[in-house]
This record gives sequence, structure tokens and C-alpha cells, in this order.
Amino acid sequence: MTGEVEVRRLDLADLASVREFAEQWQQPMDVLINNAGIMAVPEGWTADGFELQFGTNHLGHFALTNLLLPQITDRVVTVSSGAHSRGHIELDDLNWRRRSYQPWQAYAQTKLANLLFTLELERRLEVDGSRVRAYAAHPGYAATNLQGRTGNQIGDRLVLLANKVIAQSEEMGALPILFAATQELPGASYVGPDRLTGRRGHPTLVGRSAEASDVDLAKKLWAASEELTGVSYPEGRRVSRVARCSS
Repeated sequence: MTGEVEVRRLDLADLASVREFAEQWQQPMDVLINNAGIMAVPEGWTADGFELQFGTNHLGHFALTNLLLPQITDRVVTVSSGAHSRGHIELDDLNWRRRSYQPWQAYAQTKLANLLFTLELERRLEVDGSRVRAYAAHPGYAATNLQGRTGNQIGDRLVLLANKVIAQSEEMGALPILFAATQELPGASYVGPDRLTGRRGHPTLVGRSAEASDVDLAKKLWAASEELTGVSYPEGRRVSRVARCSS
């Protein structure tokens, strides 16, 4: 049995592209996996003037998810990273306008934002009585083309060497995301590898930093994200309102 694959254009660094994609998608969607992202790239800006990593890794997914939510029937999986534990949310400077830009810290902030987004999305879905669930996952240290984009030649070469020596395969890195996309889990669960402090291994439920569990911060980040993107949670519209079953 073979399935069909359809490819459509979507640029998460451009809210016009996100809106166009969502407007053209008019059929039910079982699972949305927010997997796109960039890591520790040189300072740059999206089409809408957001810091490139924050705009792509968080705001693009935030807008896309809320715009597609009426079509989603089962779950949203957002890909975070173990780097979230080194991140910090600066609500008054999310786009690094006042701080000196630090690529790795900017990346860590976006991965923390992914977890806070999942936390608040799950809370809203529960309040709404929706059957849709929100999960997060991370691949551990997987060798992909995500790394080695900092613009620092020496640093990039060292990272690519580590990919060959330390990292697990991209197939293994995909397992936590597939696990979160297919298994029955508690709402807002976070899935990652089970060995070497989350760097390698098979999928399991993993912990997160205290800041990533801050319900009040999650609400504040959500409000800031709505203001920045002009996209809100689709209250009053259909969001798969079949009663949840608890075991």
C-alpha cells in the first residue's frame, strides 16, 4: 500500500505565507507536527521584523497552529530541545532589540517558548472541552543539517565533527516525535530520548525546566505572541469538541 505525499509552500518566517497556507487548507488534519526550525544562526530578521529564530521557531508555529486549529482533529506536537533549560524568556525583549544578540541563547529562548506554548495550548484546549491535545518532543542530539549554521567556521566544523562522533542518527532522533504523534499520553507531555541525559536513546516521557512549567509565564508569552502576530486562539469556532476520555 502506498500513500500520496502533497507538498505545499510554507515560510514560517513570513506571516503572510503562514496565513496563505492556512487559508488554503480546508480539510480535516489529524496531527500537526511543528517540526521546522533553525539553530544558532547569525543575527537576522523575518519578513515581519521579528528576530529570525524567535520568529521562525516560535511565532511562525504559534500563528500556524492557531489558524489551523479548527481543522485539527487529534493533536499538536511541537518540537523543542534539551537546550530549553538554558533559555530565558525576556517578555520585554523577545526580539533581541535591546540585548546584545547571542545566537545560542536566542535559540534556547525559542525552545523554551515551544514548551510554554504547548503548556498554554493544552490548558486552553482543556478549558474549551476539546478532544485535541498538545504535546512536545525533542530529538536528543541527532545528526542533521540543522547544526553548523552559526557562520563561525571553526565552531561549525567542530559541531559537524561531533555529529559524526557523538550524535545519534536522524532516524533515532525522529522516534520521540513519532511517539508523541501516535501514543496516548497525558496532556502537555514532553517526550525525548531515555539515555545520556536525553541525548540518545528511545522515546520516554522527560522532564523540563522550572521556567518551562511556569503556567503564568506561559499565559504571558501567549498574550505577547498574539499581539506580535495578530493571531489568536480560535474561540467560538469549531475545535473538535468531542469529550475526552480519561483512563
